[in-house]
Amino acid sequence: MREPDRFRGAVQVWAAGGADAAAAATVAREVADDLSTVVLVEGFSDQCAVEALAERRGRDLAGEGVCVLPIGGAMSVARYLRLFGAQGLALTVRGLCDEAEEGFSRRGLEQAGFGGDLTRPDMEALGFQVCVTDLEDELIRALGSVGVERVIDAERDLARFRVFQNQPAQRGRTIERQLRRFMGTMSGRKARYARALVRALDPGAIPRPLDRLLT
Repeated sequence: MREPDRFRGAVQVWAAGGADAAAAATVAREVADDLSTVVLVEGFSDQCAVEALAERRGRDLAGEGVCVLPIGGAMSVARYLRLFGAQGLALTVRGLCDEAEEGFSRRGLEQAGFGGDLTRPDMEALGFQVCVTDLEDELIRALGSVGVERVIDAERDLARFRVFQNQPAQRGRTIERQLRRFMGTMSGRKARYARALVRALDPGAIPRPLDRLLT
């Protein structure tokens, strides 16, 4: 696919509506000529994780016509599904969502005509995978706290993490909660660790939702 970043930007403006939406829709249609599949994820860190796993597996998503698209939260999923349906770009759509936001994805799929009373297995069969509790938790569980600390050390953040652990608000928390919170405390850190954790995983330990999304 040509110009994936331009496509993402145009679709996000189109989805938001407003005065620029029509022009953005035209750009999205032009850039989507070589596109076959869109993968909807909630945020940029999820995009980074999906693309890091694809890279590990030797896949060129852009070359395959696949674009991973952050939608800024699961509440927007129905709006994006309409854009990619038969009356929009007519593309195959897949997705990844957090467990707490599963209802938004379910209702969005139902409203878009993918069936009624969808269960989680139904959603998975449609290509929409659900993370428990979210992708960060899936990755932390897959690596284990010791494995995540090794990644933090490799990223030269271990001393910062030890200081963070000693903060009064963190002392009563489990290490898994501390790790999760630490990754979200600085701009860009969550996305950086999404890539780093995926790269550190054993091939057989890829979280099920992420693995199924790229299978």
